[in-house]
Amino acid sequence: MDKSTHDDVPDSVLITPTAPIANHTHGGRAKCLQRLVRLDLPVPTTVALSFEAVHAIANGGMPDLAAIVGCFAPDALLCVRPSSEDPDWGGPGAILNIGMNDARYVELCQSLGREAAAALYLRFVQSYAVHVARLDPDAFDDVEDNGPDALSEVLSAYEAETDEPFPQDPAEQLAAVLRSMARAWEGTSARLLRQAKGAPADAGLGLVVQEMVPGYGQGECGSGVLQLVNPGTGMPQITGRYLSQSQGRDALGAGTEALYLERDARGPSLEESAPEAFADLKAHASLMRRRLREEMQVEFVIQSGGVHILDGVRVTRTAQAAVRIAVALAEDGIIPREEAVMRVDPRLSAEVLHRPGVPDAQGRGNGGGIAARPGAATGRLVFTAAEAQASAARGEPCILVRRETSPEDVRGMHAAVGVLTERGGMTSHAAVIGRGLGLPCIVGASNMKFDTRRKQLTAVDGRVFVRGDIITIDGSSGAVLAGQPEMLEAAEDGAFQTLLTWADDQRDIGIRANADTPEDAETARKFNAQGIGLCRTEHMFFEPGRLTVMREMIFAETSKGRAAVLARLLPMQRDDFQALFRIMEGLPVCIRLFDPPLHEFLPTSKTGQRELSEALGIPVSDVTRRVEEMEEYNPMLGLRGVRLGVTVPEIYDMQARAIFEATLDASKEGEPVVPEIMIPLVSAKREVELVKARIDAVALAVKAERGEDFTYRLGVMVETPRAALRAGEISPHTAFLSFGTNDLTQMTYGMSRDDAGRFMSAYVNQGVFPEDPFHVLDTDGVGELLKLGVQRGRAEHPDLTLSICGEHGGNPESIAFCREAGFDYVSCSPFRVPVARLAAAQLAISSQIGDSRKKSAKL
Repeated sequence: MDKSTHDDVPDSVLITPTAPIANHTHGGRAKCLQRLVRLDLPVPTTVALSFEAVHAIANGGMPDLAAIVGCFAPDALLCVRPSSEDPDWGGPGAILNIGMNDARYVELCQSLGREAAAALYLRFVQSYAVHVARLDPDAFDDVEDNGPDALSEVLSAYEAETDEPFPQDPAEQLAAVLRSMARAWEGTSARLLRQAKGAPADAGLGLVVQEMVPGYGQGECGSGVLQLVNPGTGMPQITGRYLSQSQGRDALGAGTEALYLERDARGPSLEESAPEAFADLKAHASLMRRRLREEMQVEFVIQSGGVHILDGVRVTRTAQAAVRIAVALAEDGIIPREEAVMRVDPRLSAEVLHRPGVPDAQGRGNGGGIAARPGAATGRLVFTAAEAQASAARGEPCILVRRETSPEDVRGMHAAVGVLTERGGMTSHAAVIGRGLGLPCIVGASNMKFDTRRKQLTAVDGRVFVRGDIITIDGSSGAVLAGQPEMLEAAEDGAFQTLLTWADDQRDIGIRANADTPEDAETARKFNAQGIGLCRTEHMFFEPGRLTVMREMIFAETSKGRAAVLARLLPMQRDDFQALFRIMEGLPVCIRLFDPPLHEFLPTSKTGQRELSEALGIPVSDVTRRVEEMEEYNPMLGLRGVRLGVTVPEIYDMQARAIFEATLDASKEGEPVVPEIMIPLVSAKREVELVKARIDAVALAVKAERGEDFTYRLGVMVETPRAALRAGEISPHTAFLSFGTNDLTQMTYGMSRDDAGRFMSAYVNQGVFPEDPFHVLDTDGVGELLKLGVQRGRAEHPDLTLSICGEHGGNPESIAFCREAGFDYVSCSPFRVPVARLAAAQLAISSQIGDSRKKSAKL
């Protein structure tokens, strides 16, 4: 049994305290069982097969079965379970009762009775037939009971389907089970599924062969699982299930401690039936928690009142539970705070903040299906993965609608805020991947009509939703609702706030938020952002009360006329900025000056142009002519950003005055405000000089008029490759450079972020790009520009503040790049701030661990 492979890892090894077993050679389950053996817990005899051995089995080889079987008692029944390196990667289902045959059946009839023995044998034959022999489950549909007659029918059906009797040799059964599980792991579907969960393509699988403890005999007998926390909330609570073989009932119930302690309609609790076994189980679970430094689910069998531990697995948990468990382990002194921070996946931590659902969703829904992943989400309907990616690139939340998803849709699922499918169940592709991504998901919505060709969705009441319509899915109830109904708010979680406080103690890069409105700023403040890294002022001009004024300014013929119209917008802008300053309470607020091309404010339809002519009191022909004059072939590269500020300087003059007046007003009621003003789309030093001169002049004028002093910081938003390359000559004129990675990526690639979704999946699948550069920062191409900008900017201005403010700022991978490149902070959407805080802390902790190891290696 100790025959070694080429790398000296035994093919199979009996699990003992000193056996050569490791996660990367035999998998997590095998290693955990060894730890339980070392804790002197009552673990049945177990043999572990290495990754190499299982790979060989899949390719036709087989370990020494006689040696494996020889480790167990001659009459023992065995089970085989998967042991992957990471339990989240899954694996084939366990096969139980290997070794059950006609002779063993006769023996068990004498000790258990014919009915119980037949049921045991029957379950094994059916499991073997479907999962090992790969027979159609329909072949056994006519079997209606579990007695001896049913056993005879199943054995006959097996022989009819395979043209051979059911195998009787335990070694032959074991070989077939091992071969089936090994090949299932290496199949295409299994590989794609685990890759979607983050596993490498060549991830290995170990197998453990374990003696089954018969859960029958004198006294209390049965089997179950127990854990010390609620897996949904993470709160301390004994939960689990226990099936008493002696009484044929569920003695633990659905997971409330009261069912352990009190008698109910189903009979006494386990604590009443077997108090010593119950106490032992709690003690074992507590020992595992302390020594394994994790909340563990204990799989156990009670045999004549004695407890046997079959396995210990990490408790499956929601994101909320993961946070509470990590914090509780740290507060109990079992793990350090730094490790608690490292244990929570930053991406899934956002799930704690998700709205849990819609009140009375079922009664208000327009259709629905199976609630596959809790949480509610609202977005525009899209019907392809490419549309979802394009929507995400525009910053528009979307719901991806498919008949059923496939691996090709995974990138679209990453981009969407929710997924709705016509087909599928709780183990369908959409459900599994949705849960892995923390994505609200409804599957099997068969009461709605899906027409993906016409890109429309018909509700149960006949209402038709088309692409672009806003819907809400409630993954907690399975309901689909029109529009954006009022939702339940995410619960405030003290443990999450504690974890983030610990994270803030560790991270070494700042985290700000992109916020355009007071509501965004409130959210940013709630999540402890260190200021606003990007406030896009153009959003303020699209409000109905301001849009007409903007259009009037566009039609003004002279500089004086434009200034007069903009004076009416000044108090509105001043109020906007004052609200942001007051909400942020002295934290920095970086305001980007007006960026979009002016033609976006003009109506394109005839009806809209007529309405505008009436509002402005000018002929329709004048409106039409002006619209045509302002039309651009490529507006994203046309008259916008700083180019507009240079050619139509009255806009920036008004905004600068509004910022400075708001600064003085807000400073009267709190800490002094030091606003940051950012010039967008810069390509040349001279642009900065021209805009800076006018802003400085406005500042002097406001100081003179108000008789009060203030300071401000002027910076540049680096969105063009030329600005990054010429950062050395731009930086002496600025206090900061903030890299807008959305547009910088677009211009570097020469690729529209709005349209790239149409072909991006094909590009990634064919290896043109490793990832969508609009979702994951391209650290090679765009990253090289960022590094050049940092190096050249700081070379001429050592105290220069550097940041990125594109949505990449919320990605853990991007934060890692920014730390290494020397950025001072990143800025992202408010709801991504907690994710960024946690990711930044984990990077800092990992860096500290790496530095410690390097020092130790030198010593």
